[in-house]
Amino acid sequence: MSRILPLLLLALLLVGSAQAFVRHDPVPGGVALVPLSAESERAVQILFDDRPVLARFFDGELRAVVGIPLDAKPGEHRIVVTMDDGRARSYFFEILPKEYPAQRITLPDDRTVRLSEEDLARFHRERPQILAAFATRTDTWHVSEPSLSLPVAGRFSSPFGLRRYFNGEPRSPHSGIDIAAAQGTPVVAAAAGMVVEVGDYFFNGKTVFIDHGHGLVTMYCHLHEIHVSTGQQVAREEVIGTVGRTGRATGPHLHWTVSLGDVRVEPLLFLNSRDLGRIGVSDP
Repeated sequence: MSRILPLLLLALLLVGSAQAFVRHDPVPGGVALVPLSAESERAVQILFDDRPVLARFFDGELRAVVGIPLDAKPGEHRIVVTMDDGRARSYFFEILPKEYPAQRITLPDDRTVRLSEEDLARFHRERPQILAAFATRTDTWHVSEPSLSLPVAGRFSSPFGLRRYFNGEPRSPHSGIDIAAAQGTPVVAAAAGMVVEVGDYFFNGKTVFIDHGHGLVTMYCHLHEIHVSTGQQVAREEVIGTVGRTGRATGPHLHWTVSLGDVRVEPLLFLNSRDLGRIGVSDP
């Protein structure tokens, strides 16, 4: 073929039709599934707030899969679809309000709250590496099931979106979920993909990032051991490490983050009812 296929059409040839791998919950920190017209199959670009957006067929209907930032304002928003002939069309959707609770945590080691100059310098060195991993966007779609797999079974100990205070100091909202489990419990990949980064960070401890394609990236933090390396292809539910308490942690647990289009969103929306029940959570 002499010309380049439109971006979305190429993706659809690769992934085909599928059931929803994520539930529609158009709130700050949630995911909006926005219906698109059939002509959008010829899109070369779909953007929300200048971020590329994934589009997939759900039950025969083409939809944009929009990750909504936690700081998004409720009200009407839009995505912009650019066609292969240069035309652009806007699709509007509503972001509903949601209030997240506050969490106050006391850490015995105040060093992880009020950073020394040395620790602050380390944090600033590590941050670009973490942000670059979240920003990964590749063309191969690796998610073959209608939901992601639960990385570890255990006690659901901290939800997504909490407004957190450490030793009385306000910090960024909780960008993932915490699952408490015994140190050494195996942690598995939520879906097939490629390991795009591993590291041992000041706050996150030993961490693995997996790229699942088209802007879907998962992060696994506070690991005791890491069993994979950067550039490695992993299968769905392959063991990638073990539960630990490295970094800023009050006890052994897995912090699991799901990033969609470089936006951190509610991981529970990607799990099926069975896996939600394994951590004691009903459908969100």
